[in-house]
Amino acid sequence: MIKQKISYWLSLILPGLFLLGFNIGTGSVTAMAKAGAEHGMSLLWTIVASCLCTFFMINLYGKYTVVTGETALQAFKKHIHPGVAIFFIVALTTGVCGSVMGVMGIVADVSYEWSKQFITNGIAPIYFAMFYVSLVYFIFWQGQKAFVERSLAVIVAIMAGAFVLNFFILTPPALDIFSGLVPNLSVLAQNTAQPTHIIIAAMVGTTVFSGLFIIRTTLVKAAGWQVADLKKQRNDAAFSVFLMFIISAAIMASTAGTLYVSGISLEKSSQMMALLEPLAGAFAASIFAIGIIAAGVSSQLPNVLMLPWLLNDYAATPKPMTLTRYRIVVFLISLLGLVVPIFEARPLFVMVLSQTFNAFILPATVLCIFYLSNKTALMGQYKNTLVSNVILSLILVFSLFTSWLSVEGLFITLGISD
Repeated sequence: MIKQKISYWLSLILPGLFLLGFNIGTGSVTAMAKAGAEHGMSLLWTIVASCLCTFFMINLYGKYTVVTGETALQAFKKHIHPGVAIFFIVALTTGVCGSVMGVMGIVADVSYEWSKQFITNGIAPIYFAMFYVSLVYFIFWQGQKAFVERSLAVIVAIMAGAFVLNFFILTPPALDIFSGLVPNLSVLAQNTAQPTHIIIAAMVGTTVFSGLFIIRTTLVKAAGWQVADLKKQRNDAAFSVFLMFIISAAIMASTAGTLYVSGISLEKSSQMMALLEPLAGAFAASIFAIGIIAAGVSSQLPNVLMLPWLLNDYAATPKPMTLTRYRIVVFLISLLGLVVPIFEARPLFVMVLSQTFNAFILPATVLCIFYLSNKTALMGQYKNTLVSNVILSLILVFSLFTSWLSVEGLFITLGISD
């Protein structure tokens, strides 16, 4: 009886947990940690705005699938143009490949610094990268959806617990937290280690992630939710986004309460351990490291599966992930996780650029669902209301604004503009 109840509740929250694991990766950790280290809690409003946009988009895309029975890519292909669906496959796969490299680079780097607490000179990052790549591939190799989902749920629980615990250990003053809820664009003019433009764009890009909305539709369809489940779908989206906000804010608060108050900026991912330990103690630094590792592994699994999922979705003839061609594709994408440790690239820079790239896809994602969700022939009585269209329009403006910040920030980073 107890086992049945646990399975029932898991079935209700697993789609949300899956999205959480997909969304909160080392990209989120990096972006939120940098924001906290360089601006304290003054950019907390960015997390709030991003999470509200994410909830609305997750709910809208999920609602579309519940009503029509079509996933996002199927709808793009059928009702807009096949080229639009192909664009998303190429764009999302490109972004994910960059993310795979950055994620594993950061996780390996942090693990290396953490290992110095136990072993003289630590364990080389390449060995950690090989271990985590193998672990993710092992979970995928099992080929069972339930095993993948439950593995991800455990990893997400570890991640959430680590970052929330760290928040209570390293929390900044409550006044700073509440003042950060009020937008303050004057921070854009501050002279920090990295342009504030690109930090904000990375924060938005890693939270309001187009791949999240598109994959959401496949999860909703796989769950078998119908029109009668609209409320369940909405509650699941709200649960997922609420946890996104809590974890993202906790990460920002951890570095705001330590590095920011000490006037220390964050340049490299390995600094997270080296700088936190003397300021917060070995225990807090270790908890933060566990959170980063769990975040990396939880996001790496959906990342390496992204291309096979998209191809399956586009073809509308789902094939099992145990097929040889999919195992080869996932293996090759997984190997990208060794690029940063082997060639000693700058994982933080790779990660931020990868997440910034995602901001360029967002306007197209908003426009597509704007078109689809307003078609009476598809949505019937569930088509967008005036309020929904106004909110969508605001999200479109927000996405264009963050895309502009991405371009300007990249130009500044590359020395093209002052």
